[in-house]
Amino acid sequence: MRRVLPLVVTVLRIWASEDGESHLEDLELTFEESEFIPSDPPMLLTAPASASGYFIARVPPGLELDWHTPPVRELAVYLSGEGEIEASDGTVRPLEPGTVLLVDYTTGKGHKTRVTGPAEVLVVITTLPNDPTT
Repeated sequence: MRRVLPLVVTVLRIWASEDGESHLEDLELTFEESEFIPSDPPMLLTAPASASGYFIARVPPGLELDWHTPPVRELAVYLSGEGEIEASDGTVRPLEPGTVLLVDYTTGKGHKTRVTGPAEVLVVITTLPNDPTT
């Protein structure tokens, strides 16, 4: 039986307002049918975006990162483990397998992250240009 995927996927976005306060929100990515590989059937894809590199992080249990601002915009995909992220406005959201987090700012008050489960967190982090329009 073929699994039908939604046409919209929700990504967790953290961003900073002009006053420097960080906020968490759900961002919906839409998919359109596209011929990714011309000889194969069309697939559903989001619009392409620029990236500059990637790395995989193994974050140990118990790690807590105090208030920090990321040096570059990032797209993080959580593969295993449990954690949470806290925005400076007080909002806290879980980071669990399957979470896609768009870190969409590099200035302001920052955010906290912590591993909340007993196992390490495995996360793939793609670095993005600091200009979100590229």
